[in-house]
Amino acid sequence: MVAPALSKLGEDLNMNNKLEMELSLSIFILAYAVGPLFFGPASELYGRVRLLQLSNIWYLAWNLGCGFAQNPAELFVFRFLAGIGGSAPLALGGGAISDTWSADERGKAMGIYTLAPLLGPVVGPISGGFIAEYSTWRWVFWSSSIAAVFIQAVGLIWLRESHPGTLLRRKRDRLVNATGNHNLYTGNIEQESLVRKIGKALERPIRMFMTQPIITVIAIYMAYLFGTLYLMLGTFPSIWTEWYGESVSIGGLNYLSIAIGSFAGLILNFFFIDRIYRSLKTKNNGIGRPEFRMPTMFIGSIMVSIGLFWYGWSVQARLHWIMPNIGVAICSAGTMGCLQGMQTYIVDSYPTYSASAMAACALLRSLAGFGFPLFAPYLYSDLGYGWGTSVLAFISIGVGIPAPFIFWFFGDKLRAMSRYAAN
Repeated sequence: MVAPALSKLGEDLNMNNKLEMELSLSIFILAYAVGPLFFGPASELYGRVRLLQLSNIWYLAWNLGCGFAQNPAELFVFRFLAGIGGSAPLALGGGAISDTWSADERGKAMGIYTLAPLLGPVVGPISGGFIAEYSTWRWVFWSSSIAAVFIQAVGLIWLRESHPGTLLRRKRDRLVNATGNHNLYTGNIEQESLVRKIGKALERPIRMFMTQPIITVIAIYMAYLFGTLYLMLGTFPSIWTEWYGESVSIGGLNYLSIAIGSFAGLILNFFFIDRIYRSLKTKNNGIGRPEFRMPTMFIGSIMVSIGLFWYGWSVQARLHWIMPNIGVAICSAGTMGCLQGMQTYIVDSYPTYSASAMAACALLRSLAGFGFPLFAPYLYSDLGYGWGTSVLAFISIGVGIPAPFIFWFFGDKLRAMSRYAAN
């Protein structure tokens, strides 16, 4: 929601350059690299629901404060703190899906979960564009805080704990209270001190990122995809207002191309990701493998590359506005396929530590989401939209297309050598 309001926000808060305005957008994403490192492991100790509810209250308070900021420093601090609270669903969602759905059904659930982080940056700028044009930029933050109140109410009513370890510990506590037998325990972890448990949990995402090749490669490509998405989100307003002469509110409607592409990718994956998994499982004598998620990642990577070439050179040539939007839609559909395949692959490979695995991926992904929009003005000023976007497309070809083949042929061996993965 902030992107269309950057010019008015910068003028009101006396920001000196474009980098400061871009920083007010991307510093929120920087916090996404910090929050999951705590939320993911902590949820494996204390459960998902409590952290989700507390983090949303934290986000609500600081996001509300953004609307009252009087200078850039206040806005940057409030945005960063709000981002920490906002990162919890990204850190915990994959774990909750792993808790709730079996491997045969997990792909569809992961698709719906993956769609939300892509639709948020789409719906936000559209509404933010109209708010910025017809009201004050402060209402961008106040209106999203109102939405957070509604989400909090829904969560308090319907959200239930899903983490097996937490549910088992609660059952143990009930039995202790009922029988008076304090010798009951749920595993060796109960014998560890609280400080040691927390220390091991917080260390786990970093250790998994450094020692698990599956997580390292997926984290790098996921970082590229999210960085490219936020680079587009950051440069969209100037493209449509400066290059195509549209108003802020009308220019915001072009974000619908991301939504249309993401929905198309979701629908295709919704019908095929679990079907492909079950078909390959049947051919493998009824034994499922996480690598059976890779076909969607391969197809998605090809679509991302095609979409980026289409988008960049359409803008460079100033073709009709529908042409860049078609390229963005193709790229978004491919991104959806890649993310859904990769996140499901991570959850299938590391079911016990899925939240920590997702937190490890979120670290690099969020750093890219923070950094890409900052270098976007320099990328496009030096190379233009055609070659600048082509550089991003070549990265997709170099990383996204070989990775599925590597996992397909060597994924089972990598998992067999891991202390965290399911074999």
